[in-house]
Amino acid sequence: MFQIAIDGPSGAGKSSVAKLIAARLGIVYVDTGALYRTIGYFVRGKGIARTDVAGIVSCLPHIHIEVRFENGTQRVYLNGEDLGDRIREPEISMYASAVSAVPEVRAFLLDTQRDIAKKNSVIMDGRDIGTVILPHADVKVFLFASNEARALRRTKELEAKGMPARYEDVLREMIERDDNDRNRAVAPAVAAPDATLLDNSNMTIEESAEAIIALLRKKQEEND
Repeated sequence: MFQIAIDGPSGAGKSSVAKLIAARLGIVYVDTGALYRTIGYFVRGKGIARTDVAGIVSCLPHIHIEVRFENGTQRVYLNGEDLGDRIREPEISMYASAVSAVPEVRAFLLDTQRDIAKKNSVIMDGRDIGTVILPHADVKVFLFASNEARALRRTKELEAKGMPARYEDVLREMIERDDNDRNRAVAPAVAAPDATLLDNSNMTIEESAEAIIALLRKKQEEND
């Protein structure tokens, strides 16, 4: 079994690239961001402010998250309900960033993520996969792109899902989230010291995936 860790800011294409790699290699893809989005969705539904840490923590005993892999796709269930694309709304992105900065939330999800990796060859994407979740991953990549490229991608993604969004709003929220993620006290969104930095501003999803698969092949050859 092997592990691939992809970290990087929102809109860098981590999920799209990771899904493609998982399909090509026949391994399990774990979208860790979806787990935080799910908690954010629950917290917002309870009317709790993003800044109310005590309120966020008080929600955890009432949250049961189950990760299922159906037809090769990860589905995250919140208390038995598949939320689908509802967790992809821009406001939920901001809630996800807020709850992910809470130590109790990270501890709540840590075992779930590591347990999946113990049982399968996996590719995980998020903010602290290579630094915290899978510190011994075979391949670590920090995927990034310019602010403008990321905002444009996210805007198009939302529009494709029937959730119209203004590019200017997406860009502003993305920069705010980057700042929050990068400067949080717990597991900040920074590249692992041994991660490969990959700027995919001008790369397609396929090109990004091929670059990461090439890193894995090189690593495997070195270990043979």
